[in-house]
This record gives sequence, structure tokens and C-alpha cells, in this order.
Amino acid sequence: MKIRTIIAATCAALAFSMAGPINAHDSEAETVTKNFEAAIPNIPGKSLIAVEVDYAPGAASVPHTHAKSAFIYAYVISGAIESKVNDGETRIYRAGESWSEPPGAIHSISRNASKTEPAKLLAIFVLDTNDNPLTTPNK
Repeated sequence: MKIRTIIAATCAALAFSMAGPINAHDSEAETVTKNFEAAIPNIPGKSLIAVEVDYAPGAASVPHTHAKSAFIYAYVISGAIESKVNDGETRIYRAGESWSEPPGAIHSISRNASKTEPAKLLAIFVLDTNDNPLTTPNK
């Protein structure tokens, strides 16, 4: 079994057991829910945070960056997400597909690829424990 499949399955299981809203860029279009947060015991100063992002049909996140130390693994739970990170290609990821974002990445496109169906992704952050905020809109 691939390591990313194991990580995704483990985080998804934890995620659904600890759900609670934390914020939203546009409460009618996108909802972000923190599902898990813990210090990584064998890596001092590092934490793992998992958030679920629910997109309404046609909804999009504003272009943004994440905490400077954050390495992010994103896994599409349902629907289809269109994404562009840094100078990479714009791509549509469907349920079961994933991508990663290096620290300091610019996430210029993150949106539901469908105008009629909702979409959901799980974003897993590995970052410095006190690095906040998780997401900052680009101006």
C-alpha cells in the first residue's frame, strides 16, 4: 500500500471524528472545518493539522498562501477540485486524487470544478507548531 494512501486514510478517519467549524472565506460558498490538530511527538516543534474544505457548487477560495513552514497534502474526498499551485499547471483533481504544496507556495486557484455538485477536500498541514495563520488571502 502506498504511504500517501495510508496517511490519507488515517487522517480521514481522524478528521471525521473531530469535526468543528473554524472559519470560512465566504460562509455560503466555502466552509473550512478543523478536524484534527496535534503536536508530532517525535519531531519537536512540529504539528499536524487536518482541515476539511467544503465547496458549494461553483464556489472558489480567494488566491492565498499558507503558513510559511507548512507542507500541505490535499486529498479530494468528493466531487472535483480545480487547483493551481505556484507556476504549476491548472488541473482538475477528482475524488481519490491528491496533490501537495511546498512551504511558501502560492495557491492561485482552488475551486469546485462543478457548477451543480458540491466538492470536498481534506488538507493536511505539517508545520511549525506556532506558525499562524494557516491561510492568508493574497492581495
